[in-house]
Amino acid sequence: MGSFDSSRRRPLPDLSMESTAIILAAGLGTRMRSNGPKALALLGGKPLLWHLLESCRAAFDRIIVVAGPEMKEIAAIAGPHSVVVQERRLGTAHASLAAADHFGPGPVAILYADNPFVQPETLRALLSRLQSGASLALLAMRPPDPSGYGQVILGAEPRIVEWADATPAERAGGLCNAGGLSAAGHDLRRWLARVGNENAKGEYYLTDIVAIAGEEGAAIAVVEAPFAELRGINTRAELAEAEASLQVRLRAEAFAAGVSVIGPETVFLAADTKLAPDVTIGPHVVFGPGVTIGEGAEIRAFSHLEGCVIGPRAIIGPFARLRPATNVGEGAHVGNFVELKAAVLGAGAKANHLSYLGDAAIGEGTNIGAGTITCNYDGFAKHRTEIGARSFIGSDAVLVAPVSIGEGAFVAAGSVITEDVAPDALAFGRARQVQKPGGAASIRARKGKGKCAGS
Repeated sequence: MGSFDSSRRRPLPDLSMESTAIILAAGLGTRMRSNGPKALALLGGKPLLWHLLESCRAAFDRIIVVAGPEMKEIAAIAGPHSVVVQERRLGTAHASLAAADHFGPGPVAILYADNPFVQPETLRALLSRLQSGASLALLAMRPPDPSGYGQVILGAEPRIVEWADATPAERAGGLCNAGGLSAAGHDLRRWLARVGNENAKGEYYLTDIVAIAGEEGAAIAVVEAPFAELRGINTRAELAEAEASLQVRLRAEAFAAGVSVIGPETVFLAADTKLAPDVTIGPHVVFGPGVTIGEGAEIRAFSHLEGCVIGPRAIIGPFARLRPATNVGEGAHVGNFVELKAAVLGAGAKANHLSYLGDAAIGEGTNIGAGTITCNYDGFAKHRTEIGARSFIGSDAVLVAPVSIGEGAFVAAGSVITEDVAPDALAFGRARQVQKPGGAASIRARKGKGKCAGS
């Protein structure tokens, strides 16, 4: 956990008082070559900020997010937590001061949204170091390649030294700044107010408070955690490395929960994917956010799922696409090249081949024939299709919403259904077949002139 000079003891923050996390999320994705906020970069299908918020909820009483101007997406993710705006991007200390009015008398931690892997246990350790005698606690790590990281120097003159400015002896320590820190609110507010901007960029750096606190005789401690947990994400390459690391962890958690994954290196899970025991996942399956899979369900190869719920013992795929607001009931089947969007498929229902079911409710035990389409959009608005239980929809049926098919009804293959169908009725929505005896021979005689058809 690090050490500090016990001769520099000061009044300790009262950890019984409300703890506050300040998350700095105002940065732009400059090094990612992005026009959007870096905190919105996706990791496991969720923004970087989402991951840190999940950890902070388990460790702090309050959370405040600092966003830049015109970052409405940040506020949407942060809700219900408070968001303050850093109107001008003048550095990390300046961003921290934007939240100073929200510092309480209890412990305050300042964290970075681009540190998505930090765990609640580490955050709680950061707070507990204040109770054990430190006035300022820092998160620190020992990366495999320390170049490019600020070096944490403790002792008589505590400070953080950039790698380029560090001496060989300072570099040899190997303890690197991970960005997060914690102190009592009143101390942080005072130290931040003293930070200057006498540097090449003219910015106010949060790291400067280490030296400022040291000048006041504050006891400074470090909380060490593995590089894999505290690493920051600044570039597309680092984001890809973090994604690979996260997928390894998520797959391991799935195995531990009793899930079978075939070709695990080809399966991609979202950070919030929920998998029950005895689920089987085939190769090349991709989970977007918001997916829950019930016990004993099977997700076959090359399927893509997002924002949906799959009931126990259901079978999905191969080559199925399930879009948000879809709910597949127990024992239902969704087959190859079937797409569901905002659709409810009842228990035991089947849609096995080449169908699109959008904005639809399909009753239990109903069979959807190959090539069936629910026409849910009329060019202006979306409309729903209701299909009752134990109905049969023939192949290549087109159901033009809004339309309702009653329980037990049959729809003939190739029908275009534009009106409601009563329960147990048989509906035809196609032209009557006409047969002309000898008609084919007549056409050949008239147009073929001795040529075989297809020649």
